[in-house]
Amino acid sequence: MSTYTKITAMGQYVPERVVDNDELATIMDTSDEWIQAHTGIKTRHFAMDQENTSDLATQVAHQLLTKSGVVATDIDLIIVTTITPDALTPATACIVQANIGADNAFAFDMSAACAGFTFGLATADKFIRSGQYQNVMVISAEVNSKMMDFQDRTAAVFFGDGAGGALLQATENANENSLLAEKLQTQGNAEVIHSGRVRPLTKVAASNYPQTDAFYQNGREVFQFATNVVPEQMKTLLRTANVQPSELQYVICHQANLRIIEKIAANLALPMTKFPHNVERLGNTSSAGVAMALAEAFDHMTGPTLLTAFGGGLAYGSVLIKK
Repeated sequence: MSTYTKITAMGQYVPERVVDNDELATIMDTSDEWIQAHTGIKTRHFAMDQENTSDLATQVAHQLLTKSGVVATDIDLIIVTTITPDALTPATACIVQANIGADNAFAFDMSAACAGFTFGLATADKFIRSGQYQNVMVISAEVNSKMMDFQDRTAAVFFGDGAGGALLQATENANENSLLAEKLQTQGNAEVIHSGRVRPLTKVAASNYPQTDAFYQNGREVFQFATNVVPEQMKTLLRTANVQPSELQYVICHQANLRIIEKIAANLALPMTKFPHNVERLGNTSSAGVAMALAEAFDHMTGPTLLTAFGGGLAYGSVLIKK
């Protein structure tokens, strides 16, 4: 008998500290007017006082257990998608596993930048469809603030911290299947977006110490990629699934920039009312943005919803789902 994947719970969490555009304008050459005009962003949340990526993800994991009624020891797999992990090792997902007492699970991190949640859902779906795993958490969590160069106004004004996630469960009822179609792609390009580059040695010396680079993006190239290449992927997936754009209840895009979402809506000839968004309140939360926007819309879902996201890699992925 075939096994299918059902999304049974969603959760989201943001740190308490709110940083508005006016506060950023006191430490860099920018303004509330410029940020809103170019990005639509008004505020964002920053993790402070030792709160790290695993802490945000753990909050979401607890929500998923509470909402679903599943106990932690029944979780089989935890996938955390992030480009801002607590450390290179151990995986942030392993820390979440320990925090919630998911003793029977295995856990790993996935790095697909802002496309992480779509890549994570597609990956979890394969584990469940294998028939070996019943309960899988996919959590996207980012503390982008710790990777920012706050003298780089072309990047620092965009980003916020947050986490969102889903509990996926196995079902033998085909009518309960939540993941309908997917298309994941990458274009190997390490220059448009990169973060945390670790510098190799130049010599053997006692002064050697690991160093990493701050986040960098070429905003113009990202905008062109997001508004030209990504919509074509979305249209291809919909044609393959035999779904017309007008049939979609929601389209949940990567929460990079409100202007990008508006361009994608125009490209698909759909009204902005079909595009749930949180970017104006939360900023660009990288892989967490789609997950958090879906968490806000999940209780109202009655029809097909298209998730699409894009980020460093360049990685871009679209997943068609239903509740």
